[in-house]
Amino acid sequence: MRLVRFGERGRERPGVLITDSEIADISGVVGDLDGRFWGEGGMGFVARELERGALGSLRRVRLDSVRLGPPVASPGKIVCVGQNYMDHIKEQNAPVPDTPILFGKAVTALNGPFDEIVLPADEDTTDWEVELAVVIGSPARRVSAEDAPAHIAGYAIMNDVTERRVQRTEKQWHRGKSFDTFAPLGPWVATPDEVGDPQALDLVLEVNGSAMQTGNTRTMIFPVPELVAFASRGMTLLPGDILSTGTPPGVGAFRDPPVFIKEGDILEAGITSLGRQRLRAVREKLPGQGE
Repeated sequence: MRLVRFGERGRERPGVLITDSEIADISGVVGDLDGRFWGEGGMGFVARELERGALGSLRRVRLDSVRLGPPVASPGKIVCVGQNYMDHIKEQNAPVPDTPILFGKAVTALNGPFDEIVLPADEDTTDWEVELAVVIGSPARRVSAEDAPAHIAGYAIMNDVTERRVQRTEKQWHRGKSFDTFAPLGPWVATPDEVGDPQALDLVLEVNGSAMQTGNTRTMIFPVPELVAFASRGMTLLPGDILSTGTPPGVGAFRDPPVFIKEGDILEAGITSLGRQRLRAVREKLPGQGE
């Protein structure tokens, strides 16, 4: 099952993909794809209704006729993982971490999969990071790696957009990762049965049609169940929380010479079974600058 949210920003409606090109509007059946939906059996309910044909009378919408928003509504937190691909470690000449490196990304950075990335007016080192995102489906507190999959509702694409100068010159990464629009998510959340083995997924990120990042989740240093288990040791992961699991090699900062996102660039990110994002970069307009 592939779940989406569609409509104008701030007024998205929940939907489920019936085909590759058609959405069933389920807003009359469930409220939204929020923590309550993920944590109170919303996925199972929708799946059962689909199986018995009970959603056949719902309004249908063509996928290419609507804006898609982030497919998770109002997550409590976005937890990210740094330096989790062996080949990404090599391109940095960094030591292999003994434990996962966790950091937060502000929920106000959340963005739709086809929306604009807004480059900060006073910064010019904004970078891309295609990542596999995990959506938590039930509370996880000190769970084992063996039990972790039972707490996963589904998977999506995250682009962990990062302002590198801010990241490197400040004592923590949070602000450089958290500018508005810096967390494009989607186009959909796919349930685990759609995805299969999360450690066998190809990732790609293209800038203006040229592949910058390619990788596979099998090269993760810490696989998905270990990441969920590790994060849950110190914080309770709640339904609808997002865990973004790190990026493969090819980010702009470690190219020779470095390459960063420019106004007008088109970024496309894809992961096996999870579709593809397409985002255009625009420059922030400060007050007084006009249109």
